Amino acid sequence: MPGGGNKSLQLKADLALLGVTFIWGITFVVVQNALDSIGPYYFLGVRFLLAFLFLGAIYYRQLLKLDRTTLQAGLIIGMFLFGGYAFQTVGLQYTTAANAGFITGLSVVLVPVFSTFFTRQLPGVFAAGGVILSTTGLAFLSLGQGLRINRGDLLVFFCAICFALHIIMVGRYARHLNPPLLATIQIGAVSLAAFAMGLSMETWPGQFTRPVWIALLLTAIPATSLAFLIQNSVQRFTSATHTAIIFTMEPVFAALGAYLLAGEILTARQLTGCLLILGGMLLAELKGEPAQTEIQRTRRAEAGGH
Repeated sequence: MPGGGNKSLQLKADLALLGVTFIWGITFVVVQNALDSIGPYYFLGVRFLLAFLFLGAIYYRQLLKLDRTTLQAGLIIGMFLFGGYAFQTVGLQYTTAANAGFITGLSVVLVPVFSTFFTRQLPGVFAAGGVILSTTGLAFLSLGQGLRINRGDLLVFFCAICFALHIIMVGRYARHLNPPLLATIQIGAVSLAAFAMGLSMETWPGQFTRPVWIALLLTAIPATSLAFLIQNSVQRFTSATHTAIIFTMEPVFAALGAYLLAGEILTARQLTGCLLILGGMLLAELKGEPAQTEIQRTRRAEAGGH
């Protein structure tokens, strides 16, 4: 029964991707807890060093054949990836894990906006609608008394901008270069940049506390290295539409993790903002072809996980 076999493979692929998305979502609150004991840059440096060593052990034969073009591309794209994680991790010190999860998801709707500068084509109707919905949601979620935006939310918004630009840049390079090798170089670049920032701005912690170890073990291997390997293994067995829907669950899992692990409760206004952002993401991913195409290409090429 070929049809039944295909459905079975698709179900397993969807469940695997849902598991990856769940891990991405709960990392927000886990990382937030770790930042009480370690600076954000040193945390990122160690996290991505562990991920780089893990992937390096798997792809070491390809790394031995690394060419200059791939190295340069990986370092350039890695700076956008570093910007995304740096703004996100620092922002988590000043906002909630739930807010960070939903605002990070705005990268989905920012892709077609920034793509217009490269393609010189205006976003489609659905992509534009996604931008409007998500922007309105961001205002509901982040603006406080006197229409002042929370500092942490603003930093995480910059994170979303960096991730959107990263998606676009990977889409431009990955089709011509070796995706696993490109991803490994990006991860190494993030680690180097983070350690450089940590050396200039932070103090190395005397010891790694239990929350730090938990966050590192969860983010370095499952949320980065294994997520990348799982995506590359199973995403070919499911559709782009299924994948898009599954990926929009990341901020939902972030809010759920924040509630269960940290007791965060969204107000009615914040919940309205979250729903608007989620609606904008779904509209952009499912109907906005430019965003969906770039994101699907990138999810196969990058190291996965926010």
